Amino acid sequence: MKTGIGYSSTAAALALLLLLSGCTSSGDRGGSTFTGPTSGTNAPVAGGINVTPGSEEDFMVNVGRRTFFKQSSAALDDTARVTLDKQAEWLSQYPQWKVKLQGSADDPGSATAQQSLSQKRADAVRDYLVSRGIARERLQAKGYGREKIGEDCPEIECKSQNRRVVTNLQEAAAF
Repeated sequence: MKTGIGYSSTAAALALLLLLSGCTSSGDRGGSTFTGPTSGTNAPVAGGINVTPGSEEDFMVNVGRRTFFKQSSAALDDTARVTLDKQAEWLSQYPQWKVKLQGSADDPGSATAQQSLSQKRADAVRDYLVSRGIARERLQAKGYGREKIGEDCPEIECKSQNRRVVTNLQEAAAF
């Protein structure tokens, strides 16, 4: 007669084996543009994801679409520049995409101050992408203040996720 512990151990080992068997790779990336790990925000997901190069999914999985900021700041730090350099490289490779840059702010201050800060963040991302060769006409920057925050929360770790610009790809006709 099996005990509950023996059965649980066997089930756990079987689940682990099945999980690991799905992680093997033949080296074919299925067209993915993954170029290796990075240390920046939104680093690409490693292996096992098939996406069409130049698709919105390719951008989200292999590049990253969020740029984060420090509290009450619209200055780009080194981590933000890593993300934006990858975005600029990808956008240069796929010029059919236009971009809507949506700034958010979850910082101390009035609604007017948050609106202004979120616009400055969106403008900073736009200006950086332009400095990396992306045509200004392809980029629309809009600040939303607290309107498009992800979570309304008091914890600093949570609030920091709301201090961002999201790079959203747009079809030319929708721009």
